[in-house]
Amino acid sequence: MSSHDVVALNFHESCLRMSDIDLLKGPYWLNDQLISFYFEYLEKRVFENESDLLFVSPEVTQCIRMVSQEEVSIFLGPLRAAERAFVFFALNDNDRADRAGGTHWSLLVFSRPEQTFYHFDSSRNANGEYARGLVAILKRALCCPEAAMRTGDCLQQSNGYDCGIHVLCTADAVTRQIRKSGSIAGVRSARYDVIRAKREELLATITELGGRTH
Repeated sequence: MSSHDVVALNFHESCLRMSDIDLLKGPYWLNDQLISFYFEYLEKRVFENESDLLFVSPEVTQCIRMVSQEEVSIFLGPLRAAERAFVFFALNDNDRADRAGGTHWSLLVFSRPEQTFYHFDSSRNANGEYARGLVAILKRALCCPEAAMRTGDCLQQSNGYDCGIHVLCTADAVTRQIRKSGSIAGVRSARYDVIRAKREELLATITELGGRTH
């Protein structure tokens, strides 16, 4: 086994390898495994007693985009997505159903209290078409046929690789707004200093959870 294949952290359903840790040290694009880990960390640790929030892994989001409408419930049913007040989706522009990939991440969040999908994109709405397609699928699956879709305020990335970091920092900002007001409206975009510090913060979190980063 190469050093890159060595397991760095097992956390609930997430498994990070040293190759994933190397991506965090940048400047590299975050992969599905890193975003899945952070979403699971938010759900299992940060918001473990708040069942109104659901963080859907990128892998599940990709499956939802690729299967028939009738099959969507296979993925969202066990998560009780239709019962949640706020549902987070990490979306990318991968058009392949058989493998991970893509070149750009954005964040889509459904707010049941507001009957609104918010799309946050750090690259001039590059994923807008994909977000609209996902919303069309989710309106039925989440029992919100009349829900609107809005473009959320999102800091624009200053390079070609930090879109995943923007997704994670925007998710943090949105959850803070939800805790503050019970809605997403009025959420403020993440700041550049927060974006710049997020990779080191993630490495520290992995260490705190008993993982290895070297």
